Amino acid sequence: MTSVEPRAASAPDPDGSTGLGRGATATVTVPPPVASPLDTAPARGRTTSPTATAPVTDAPTTAPTTDAPDGGGRTVGVPGKRPDPTAGDGATAARRSWRWRWTARRKDLAVYGTFLLVAFWVTSQIWVDPAGRVASLYSSDPAQVQFFMAHSVRVVLHGEFPFYTDQFNYPDGVNLMANTAVLALGIPMVPITLLFGPAVSFVVLVTAALAGTASAWYHVFSRHLVRRRLAAAVGGWFCGFSPAMLSHASWHPNIISQWLLPFIVWRVMVLTRSTRPVRDGALLALLVTVQAFINEEILLFTALACGVFLIAMVAQRPALWSAAWRPLAKGLPVCTLVAGSLLAYPLYIQFAGPMAYHGLSDAVRDYGNDIAAFFAPGSPTFGGHERANVNLAPNYSEENAFFGWSLSLIAVGIVVWLRREVLVRALAITGFFFAVLSLGERVSWWDRELFTGPWELLVRLPLLDAVVPTRFGLITSVVIGMLLALAVQRAWTLRGTEWRHAKTVTVAALVLALLPIVPMPLKVTSRPPVPDFITSGRWREYVGADQTLVPVPVPSMGNTHGMRWAASTNLDFKIPGGYFLAPRNGNTGDPGRFGGRPSGIGELLNEVATTGRAPKLNDRQRRRSLDELRHWNAAVLVLPVGQHHVEPLRNTVEQLVGPGRKELDVWVWDVRPLSARTPAA
Repeated sequence: MTSVEPRAASAPDPDGSTGLGRGATATVTVPPPVASPLDTAPARGRTTSPTATAPVTDAPTTAPTTDAPDGGGRTVGVPGKRPDPTAGDGATAARRSWRWRWTARRKDLAVYGTFLLVAFWVTSQIWVDPAGRVASLYSSDPAQVQFFMAHSVRVVLHGEFPFYTDQFNYPDGVNLMANTAVLALGIPMVPITLLFGPAVSFVVLVTAALAGTASAWYHVFSRHLVRRRLAAAVGGWFCGFSPAMLSHASWHPNIISQWLLPFIVWRVMVLTRSTRPVRDGALLALLVTVQAFINEEILLFTALACGVFLIAMVAQRPALWSAAWRPLAKGLPVCTLVAGSLLAYPLYIQFAGPMAYHGLSDAVRDYGNDIAAFFAPGSPTFGGHERANVNLAPNYSEENAFFGWSLSLIAVGIVVWLRREVLVRALAITGFFFAVLSLGERVSWWDRELFTGPWELLVRLPLLDAVVPTRFGLITSVVIGMLLALAVQRAWTLRGTEWRHAKTVTVAALVLALLPIVPMPLKVTSRPPVPDFITSGRWREYVGADQTLVPVPVPSMGNTHGMRWAASTNLDFKIPGGYFLAPRNGNTGDPGRFGGRPSGIGELLNEVATTGRAPKLNDRQRRRSLDELRHWNAAVLVLPVGQHHVEPLRNTVEQLVGPGRKELDVWVWDVRPLSARTPAA
């Protein structure tokens, strides 16, 4: 693939140095003209024609060389078998030998290793105690992900239906295809989940997602966008560790697991100039299918971003369309047919199966970015502050902008500097378009509503009615990462005095822009351990098949500890309630909401857990509670002795079902005689 800008016949290696020993010569291959919208650098190891050669020397002496590919589309002189008579003393020769061993592959591995270390740095506080630590603000999403990881174990070991379960929200169940059950992540993680538990799987997944996403973008950038590894590393680093990615890291590993997205974007661009569109369309379909089982919303964002980018390219260079429409006309239908065939049944379950819902627009109506959010650093960064961001994002897990003033201004400066490049202008249009959409239905500045946003016109459309608009900022983050890579590439290709000045300015600008948003370890807090009553298996004496264990308080969006209990046993028992998305009032096809059917006993116990006040219950409330316990086929109610406000909760439960007894570290109420729909176990 080729670069937007012409390459000089003599140039340093992608890392900024010549990569040659003193006095060596180099042969540089000049890449062919641009072939597609995003093909801006030659594929590694490919030699193209025509070529031009020029000596690259830093001393008047020379050494015998042989031509060998450097992995960047060029051939460079490497030492011949005869010893260099000008090699000098042993230290110089050893230094030169070490430089020869610093191969392209090892440079790539060094970048990947650096990204992995940064990911461990970000998640270091959770690694100290995966089961006992969680994001400092609330723990609902991690508990849900751990539940899904345990469900993957049951899919693999017990052959359970992967797209629906009644192990929580019993007896209505939960449509897992409509809840991002991360099967493409959970199934490969089954060995870790079995050996170490779902809490460890969660932190492994977050760490791998951050490092893997940065590495994937680096790989695609270094092969297909820029030539210099430094430029690709800067762009990949930002795409993997942007403030938005860090914000989601504590809660949403499915959103930050974006390692397939760079390859999907690349294959879309390949398809625009493909000579084998059927094959390339099928390859794209396989990537799309796997991504659908990681996160469908991110897949939709990728498709929209590619569409807007290609439109922006064609609008500037209409001639591109004449070459692109034929392979697209063949490849996209193939992609649709293959992916559609593979996903037909899962999508049927998602949109027409049990507990399916249609749209989330009411549940996430206020989930938009504040304009000021683009100029503030993210909370989990060096310059971030949680209190300063409290009114600029829907919550701390949705800080999808937060680039800071310096990076925002430098991104604009890059666009102005490279404005003559068609690629840069198309990226700018794409990033700005989705930044505007991320503002949501009501555009605001420092939490003060200004006017109606364009998202108001799109929010009711099919598919878009289930999108969280603030997350469009994730697309803008990737665009900024690409602009940073292009800017570093341009600065490092200048020559003479101009090159030295550009390098100095670029380094200073990167420090100014990126220092405030350098990732910091995610803030965590301790959470109560899973009770010994659960981990020891004592619960098995009470709970039979198709009966439920009812945690007190009943699991809900704000109380997910019961979901962790079930996940720790790989879902060997069922629970009522939970944190999930379901149709309003439990009617399939209704608009979506957080949680299932309203529960009288659930709301009562949650209120007591929040306020610490035990109300005086009447006979009507007791009868209603018993009806719900029968509906759940409840076997036992369980209240940890270390639960916050344990005494008011115990008093309330005793008013409902009578006295309980203490077993190990919990209070237990055996309600099988009162509620079981089957004979007591």
